[in-house]
Amino acid sequence: MEWLHVFILAIIQGLSEFLPISSSAHLILPSQLLGWPDQGLAFDVGVHLGTLVAVVYYFRRDVGQMLVAFFKSLTGKKSVDACTAWFILAATVPAIVGGLLFHPLIDLYARSLLVIAATTMIFGALLWYADNKFEQQKKIQNLTLRHSVYIGIAQAIALIPGTSRSGITMTAALMLGYSRAAAAKFSFYLSIPVIMAAGSYKGVELATADFAVRWDMVLTGVAVSALVAIGCIHLFLIWLEKIGMLPFVIYRMILGLALLSIYFTTAS
Repeated sequence: MEWLHVFILAIIQGLSEFLPISSSAHLILPSQLLGWPDQGLAFDVGVHLGTLVAVVYYFRRDVGQMLVAFFKSLTGKKSVDACTAWFILAATVPAIVGGLLFHPLIDLYARSLLVIAATTMIFGALLWYADNKFEQQKKIQNLTLRHSVYIGIAQAIALIPGTSRSGITMTAALMLGYSRAAAAKFSFYLSIPVIMAAGSYKGVELATADFAVRWDMVLTGVAVSALVAIGCIHLFLIWLEKIGMLPFVIYRMILGLALLSIYFTTAS
């Protein structure tokens, strides 16, 4: 990679990991549309580590309280924070199982422009429907195990590029009656174990791989993606109640149509 690629890809990861627009789709697109070389496994691990650092830092107080409450729950002391921690774990299981079972198939068949265009538009439309057609009154304190599992199943679908992990988990939460703020926060909480699991999986691959790594570029990617993601989370939570999901839906539709145009133009 060139340094310009490093900064642009790290910014893309920092923005798209937490916005409902699909980080995996956006990281695939530069190589497919602009002919950039694949950023490589080490860089992928690095920018995902950056977004993990960002979400843990931003919600450090909530994360700390949930961790303490989780360990206290092992001794029989129950609390809202402990239940939320257990619900996060329950919602993470479908994504981990789905990743282990279907990752090879997804890599082989689902990383094409046509698939990304279709999922970008379909799940964008579903996000708009959820944001406009369902009551949004419940808070995170109202979360139940059943609802957590439903959101977790939705999260597993995001293994398909273009779906957007944050987008589909927010969509599921909105359909279950949770407020925009609650849907966004739970989606951000869910990203922590999922990014850790994906990073660990890729880290094992990286540790056994036999190729040179530009660690200066990887560390730069970590730092840039973390800083961008912190700002993205902060602004998204501020804007969400004011503007809703419509701007992201419009963006997804425009992106999907552009990708379809490119696909059919190149195919012909």
